[in-house]
Amino acid sequence: MSESRFTSTDHALMAQALRLAERGAYTTRPNPMVGCVIAHGDAVVGEGWHRRAGEPHAEILALQAAGDRARGATAYVTLEPCAHTGRTGPCADALIAAGVARVVAAMRDPFPQVDGAGFDRLRVAGIAVEAGLMEAQARRLNRGFLSRIERGRPFVRVKLATSLDGRTAMANGDSKWISGDASRLDVQRWRARAGAILTGAGTVLADDPSLTVRLEDDTPFVPPLRVVLDPGLATIARGRVREGDAPTLYIHTADAKPPREIAAQRAVAPADGSNFDLRAVLELLAARGINEVQVEAGATLAGAFIAAGLADEVLLYVAPVLLGDQARPLFAGLGIHSMAERAHLKIVDARAIGQDQRILLQPAPAA
Repeated sequence: MSESRFTSTDHALMAQALRLAERGAYTTRPNPMVGCVIAHGDAVVGEGWHRRAGEPHAEILALQAAGDRARGATAYVTLEPCAHTGRTGPCADALIAAGVARVVAAMRDPFPQVDGAGFDRLRVAGIAVEAGLMEAQARRLNRGFLSRIERGRPFVRVKLATSLDGRTAMANGDSKWISGDASRLDVQRWRARAGAILTGAGTVLADDPSLTVRLEDDTPFVPPLRVVLDPGLATIARGRVREGDAPTLYIHTADAKPPREIAAQRAVAPADGSNFDLRAVLELLAARGINEVQVEAGATLAGAFIAAGLADEVLLYVAPVLLGDQARPLFAGLGIHSMAERAHLKIVDARAIGQDQRILLQPAPAA
């Protein structure tokens, strides 16, 4: 349905539902973020958002808040109500039982156990169903979940900090710190929404990162999985990635000799020598319910994701410093030898973070 057929009230209340959904950004995975608003006209009688997997869905919380006032109302939902029983019951059935007259959804849920079945169940019960309002915003919100369901792999964000001359570390590997305090704090929010933070063995050995989330307040979050691509398991006996509450997964090649004590913390992925099949790595993570992966690695691994066409987004912090032409580049191994082969990106957001600039980029077709 064309969005022009929806009223201004419909738009306003769906926008409210999307804002509610985003509150679950750090806690709902592997489930999608969903918000729900129940209203008579522009009078809201109930609202809710999905907080955590296994807990009530957005529609259930909104119906609980509305009580008897849900009868005859319109329910605005950012994703098609579910029609199956998982850890919770079908939301479509709950909406029917509550007597809502109309359901407006931002988009259909491609999850195989839903995928139109929720809409069908509502329509059979005599409820008016309209979908497609603010769908682009809803898809953006749940880009990780949708990537896992529709493409069989997580959404990939490559995070880098660079100098003005496009360098990420000195020739000896020293990179602390290119960006400022505000940027390093901002990164924590992006980490918190990721299902996994991925790096390579070289970064663990050189920088000893913890890859944990350190927020400046008490915002709840689910610790992301720390993933180390380590062909020969050179890092398993060292490094801060082994410490803290966040789980760690070591991905290695078939010929590595893993010690028995890390049996539950490892997985095998195909590789050409020490170069992993990154698509296979991502499919492995998708099978573990990972929606979004944030890559925090050096030029070689970052470049490999770009070269393989697997980087959906680049999160770039540009600091007002110069490191010189002997310092390490942003990306290595792109195999670009002419202007005709240059990789095109589009800027989707740019803003100041402290004294740095944060630029969010996505791949773009050649002009």
